[in-house]
Amino acid sequence: MTRDFRGHQGPQPPKEGEISTPQPEDVEEGEVYEEGEIVTTTGDVDVVEEETHFTSASAHVLIGEIMVCNRDLQKIKEDVNDVEKRLKNIIDVLGRI
Repeated sequence: MTRDFRGHQGPQPPKEGEISTPQPEDVEEGEVYEEGEIVTTTGDVDVVEEETHFTSASAHVLIGEIMVCNRDLQKIKEDVNDVEKRLKNIIDVLGRI
């Protein structure tokens, strides 16, 4: 038996073509893995069902997702800074012409 991020219990074999990911109980403490793609919606949609039991394992999964997002945001910030520097250099060169 495995638990999903909502704490629901049951076997979850990967569907055809899917890549299986480690379950929270299979991950070492402090280890981060990508659980999967996060899909967000807008409107009057409950993100977590009221009956869902929020567990320590699901908290670890969400914390891991936050860490992945923070890493991605940091990389984007670095890329933006690099582009801004390149643009500044181009503008400086054009200003000398």
